[in-house]
This record gives sequence, C-alpha cells and structure tokens, in this order.
Amino acid sequence: MQISAAMVKELRERTGAGMMECKKALSEANGDMEAAIEAMRKSGQAKAVKKSSRVAAEGQIVVSMSDDGSRAAIVEVNCETDFVGKDENFKGFAQDVAALVLKQAPADVNALMALPSAHGASLDEARAELISKVGENVQVRRFDVLNAQAGQLLMHYLHGSRIGVLVHLQGGNADLAKDLAMHIAACRPVCLDESGVPVELLNKERDIFKAQAEESGKPAEIVEKMVEGRIRKYLAEITLLGQAFVKDQDKTVAALVKDANAQVLSFVRYEVGEGIEKKTENFAEEVMAQAKNV
Repeated sequence: MQISAAMVKELRERTGAGMMECKKALSEANGDMEAAIEAMRKSGQAKAVKKSSRVAAEGQIVVSMSDDGSRAAIVEVNCETDFVGKDENFKGFAQDVAALVLKQAPADVNALMALPSAHGASLDEARAELISKVGENVQVRRFDVLNAQAGQLLMHYLHGSRIGVLVHLQGGNADLAKDLAMHIAACRPVCLDESGVPVELLNKERDIFKAQAEESGKPAEIVEKMVEGRIRKYLAEITLLGQAFVKDQDKTVAALVKDANAQVLSFVRYEVGEGIEKKTENFAEEVMAQAKNV
C-alpha cells in the first residue's frame, strides 16, 4: 500500500515519534494506522512516545560560535530532571543541536528537527533514540542565531549550563562585550530599550500602578504623576540600556556603552525552563486520592 505524507503526518501527531519511524511502522502495518500505533507501543520506541508528553523543564543552554566569531547560535534543550541534564549522552545531543543550528540556521524548531543529525538520521530520530536511552522526555525548545558584520562583535557568556547570553555590538571591544553579557545574565533585562517593551506588558503594569496609587486617596492629577513616575522606574529596571550597570551602580548601561563609543545592536538571554509550567507533586494528596478510589 502507498504510504502518503498525510498518513505519516497523522501518525506523528498521534504518537510524537519521528517521521522515518512513522513511515516504517505504517509500511510494516500495510497502512493500518491503529496497527502501526500498537506496534510502536510494543517496541522500544514506544517508551519514547509515552515520555514525549511529560513536562521537560530541566536541561542545558548551549552556545556554538563560528571559528571567525561572526556567527553564534544559542539553543535550549530540555529534559525532565537535573540528573539527566548532566548526562553525557544528553550533553552530547545538546552540543549536536547547537552545531546544527549554527551550520544550517533553520527557520524554526520543526525545520531543525527534520534535518539530518551528526549520525545520519534526522535530529528528531536522534532525539527519540536519546529518550529511550536516558528514560526521560527530551525536547529541543528554542534557538536563536546572531550574525556580525565588519566592525561588529559577538560575545557569549554561559553561567554554568542553565543561563546563556549572546550580545551583538557595534564598536566596543571584547572586554565591554563580556561585561555586558555577564550583566545581562545577572540582571535579566526584558528588552534593549523602551521601544522594545511589549505594549500589553506596559499596559498591565500601568493598570497595577494606577490601582495602587488610587488607594492613597490623592487627587487624580497626583495619581497620574505617581503612575508615570513608577512607569519610568519600571522601564529602567527591565530595559538593558536603562539598568544600572552591575559593576558600577552609579552608571547606566546606556552611559557605559556611550563612553565606549559603542552600540548594543541586540542580545539574547536564555534560562533553562523559564516560562515552563512545572508540575508539582504532593505525595500525601496523591495517596489520599488513591485511597478514596479504593
């Protein structure tokens, strides 16, 4: 029976397995979708399929840079526990992912996972194999690639394997770039300057500040001034150029960069698991729930 791309896509969506595994399973099952799923569950890969639905909020941040320093890639690869995050197999896979991103600059994670891995199979197939080996869900969550032109500088900083930063500078030098990368790692700026602050985030904070200020009972015009003052302070706290430089609190990052006759073009900061909702287990509640169902 002819195995269509639509059939492979459906099986991938239902199992989370790699494209080649799905095509093979469908071929062996003569196109029978349910039989293919059952066969995959019986195989070692079934473990990987089952684990693909579990929350992966640990892992590593990895950076890969070109030999001439003109290109840099940063990736986040997740697993379920810190223990597996330190496993050599997992670390090797994460390094392979970063190298592939640097080399190919894929459009998105889906395109990345379809690329051939260092071992020939697709990266998604390599991921499924790793899941079977380490016994945990493994996910490639995100990546970014920065490119520098003549007169520009790229710098990276890794704080262990949990925080990674890329900085793209016009002018300046390596010492300034390294200081900025370490500052970004420590101070968590949301964006470069005020123009990059998401409107919904700013509106949300403004509403909160207004509600707080109105509790003072002061006149509306005073409340408005209080709100605007808090907004200015908030913007200084979350924008890189507005922040006080971590090594000299009397100087803003904007002033630091200006004094060096440089310009920050962009930056990327990744922290393992940020924004992922982690499931918390309560053993006592779990036992009670089970007891009630006995």
